[in-house]
Amino acid sequence: MYAAIDQLRGEDTINAKFYGEAADVSDFHKARIFVRNTETTLGDIDVLVNNAGIEYFGLFQDMKPEEWEKVMAVNFYSALNCCHAVIPGMLARKRGVIINISSVWGRTGASCEAVYAASKGAIEAFTRSLAKELGPAGIRVNAAAFGAIDTDMNARLSEDEKNAFAQNTALMRLGTVEEAAEIIWFLASDAASYMAGEVVYFSGGL
Repeated sequence: MYAAIDQLRGEDTINAKFYGEAADVSDFHKARIFVRNTETTLGDIDVLVNNAGIEYFGLFQDMKPEEWEKVMAVNFYSALNCCHAVIPGMLARKRGVIINISSVWGRTGASCEAVYAASKGAIEAFTRSLAKELGPAGIRVNAAAFGAIDTDMNARLSEDEKNAFAQNTALMRLGTVEEAAEIIWFLASDAASYMAGEVVYFSGGL
């Protein structure tokens, strides 16, 4: 994270401030401290992207309770925690954008990723519901549900497995992190000003 921030700081074309902090946002109190530190350093939070995520690949019957609790905590509770921390400020200003990161597995389910899929299904239900609560205050809540994106989370996959994923998409390839970032940028922008409670699926036709 810090390397990426340093790299951005070195770009002449970017005129922005950056703040980085390692924080376990699956913990309610640590998430609140992280948000408070960010606001102290950068000011009001206009856009929140809930992007924390981990996976567990294996049969559900082989999982231990602490393993599925961790998946749900990082993938779902982190979004609850961060939203809970930023919403008061957004309500006071009567504006803001919240973008939750989901997965196509949240809609379709996935063998050997039952709890991961459940956590993303929860994200989508939360997104739709929170949008209805906050929309009257001018706060937009949407989600981006990604398919096979070439991220660090998918680093466990072999090249053959990645190729198999690619073959199952209409575009015959994995998505890039740059393409995923463009979708998030769009949802945060005024171009998406009439979108609320939407789940945008971005999977290359998986």
